[in-house]
Amino acid sequence: MIPRAVSKNGYAVLNAEDPLVYKMKELVDGRVVCFSMDENNPTIKRRAERGRVSCVYENGYVTILKGKWKVRVEKASNIPLTYGGRAEFMIQNVLAATLACFVHGISIEDIRVGLTTFNAGTAQTPGRLNFIEVGSCTVLMDYAHNPAGFSGLVNFISKLPNKYRTVVINVPGDRRNDDIREMGEIAGNNFDRIVIRAGHYLRGRDASDIAALIQEGINRTGKEPQVRIIPESRDAIQHAIKYARKGELVVTLADIVPDDISHVQEIRDQILKKQQATEV
Repeated sequence: MIPRAVSKNGYAVLNAEDPLVYKMKELVDGRVVCFSMDENNPTIKRRAERGRVSCVYENGYVTILKGKWKVRVEKASNIPLTYGGRAEFMIQNVLAATLACFVHGISIEDIRVGLTTFNAGTAQTPGRLNFIEVGSCTVLMDYAHNPAGFSGLVNFISKLPNKYRTVVINVPGDRRNDDIREMGEIAGNNFDRIVIRAGHYLRGRDASDIAALIQEGINRTGKEPQVRIIPESRDAIQHAIKYARKGELVVTLADIVPDDISHVQEIRDQILKKQQATEV
């Protein structure tokens, strides 16, 4: 468990909104600092009264708190990683990173510059909210491989304008059966088309067993999205893109991140070449 590895001179940055995470403070030899999407979170308020440092999302700003002292670092909508403040799970990541930097002595101005110049692209954050325009659709790659991460991703894409949505889904084999079913349920509730692939990280399971559990989750929803099982990653991604409607959002829950990026870019380039050939 990571908090156990914090040295006596170090800091553990914990999510105050999750009781199980916050309880990890008992395992920390060093110091504990917390973040929250709510400045009125009871844990944050209690720690502020004791003069402890926290980072919160406050009136649209990433804000450092210490006792009664408050300083706004930057407006979330100005931070590229948050996609205009729409990606709440990215705001949480920004809060944690801001806090880690602040307690290690980095100035507010330097933190602000870092936040406003760091972009979520395949070069800087591979596999984390990577958008690529491919033909007439948009591909979004993200490494969301548990129900909490997938729910956060779905919350984000629900704010996007795309009318149609497809997901290429796989789940690592070391997840619990209920977790795998829940991944399928989230997919069934939020996507028109679902492509189930085997994925690389089977971790002792049979790919068909994982696919069956995902299908069970989809069936729980009572909805009838189009479902295809295509084991090979490139074939699964290519199928999703090939049959995408104009303006569709194709989400891939990244498997081997460099490979997925390469597959999508290769398919994009092939489509571009065909378009250019027809224009000559």
